[in-house]
Amino acid sequence: MFRELLSRETRLPPILGVGLAAVLMGSVAVATAQASLPSRQERMAAEKAAVVEARAVDAAAAAHASVPQFFFVSPLAGYAVNSPFGLRKMPWEEGGRLHQGVDIAAPAGSAVRATMGGVVLRSGVDGGYGRFIEVRHTGGLTSFYAHLGRIAPLKAGAVVTPGQVVGYVGSSGRSTGSHLHFEIRHDGKPLNPVVFLGRTFKTEVDLPLALAAQFPRRVRVAQVSNWPERLLARKTAAKETPVVAVARADGRVRAVIKPAAPALGPSVDGPRTTPSATPSARSAAEASPEEVISTAS
Repeated sequence: MFRELLSRETRLPPILGVGLAAVLMGSVAVATAQASLPSRQERMAAEKAAVVEARAVDAAAAAHASVPQFFFVSPLAGYAVNSPFGLRKMPWEEGGRLHQGVDIAAPAGSAVRATMGGVVLRSGVDGGYGRFIEVRHTGGLTSFYAHLGRIAPLKAGAVVTPGQVVGYVGSSGRSTGSHLHFEIRHDGKPLNPVVFLGRTFKTEVDLPLALAAQFPRRVRVAQVSNWPERLLARKTAAKETPVVAVARADGRVRAVIKPAAPALGPSVDGPRTTPSATPSARSAAEASPEEVISTAS
């Protein structure tokens, strides 16, 4: 019996030691967990930082949303449109037709810039437009630059930025003087570039497409600084009314169609008679000042 009790007593300390160790380890774990929890000040600081970050994100999103998607740069800043969008009749034409863009007279070699960022759609040489380049923009818009003296080294697919040089003013193709023919189209439909130039529009919905597609039904009579050589030769051979270039005070050239000199009939047969002016001269004479369009050379 004594030996049995003694054996039991020897087993008690290890059992008590294991239990005490477990209790101590649990206390340490609880203390560690409590120590890892953020304090009240830390929680408040974290919440404040989250609020500040959320406000910054909202402000950035609002700023991005307020940036206009469409901003149209003038392709020739400092030079005015001298032949507008609309129905136009050249002196050698019998009837009017739609001038699908605007003409901007400028000295040869002036840099022509992209009205917006986009991708070069095509470039090349055309019998009528001469050297040209066309750029595709967002929103179904394209811009077209013609009668260039030289095209910038940009191939189809090249990315251009707003205001990047795409060519230089010239008088290539069927042109009557140094100028840029500039068009803006939406899904292939010609629009009045003046409605867009120098303006910004927030989204595609804000683009004034309907307004830009309108034009007066009155036919404007164009006057040019010089005629295409083949037409001038034909006119001279037919002894028609000549066109004389007159320099204005500002140095630009304006063409004036001079009426034919009055023919004198025989004095013995009756009074002197004055023949009617040719259609070209009569059209220019009857045109009101606002209908006359000058193209600088």
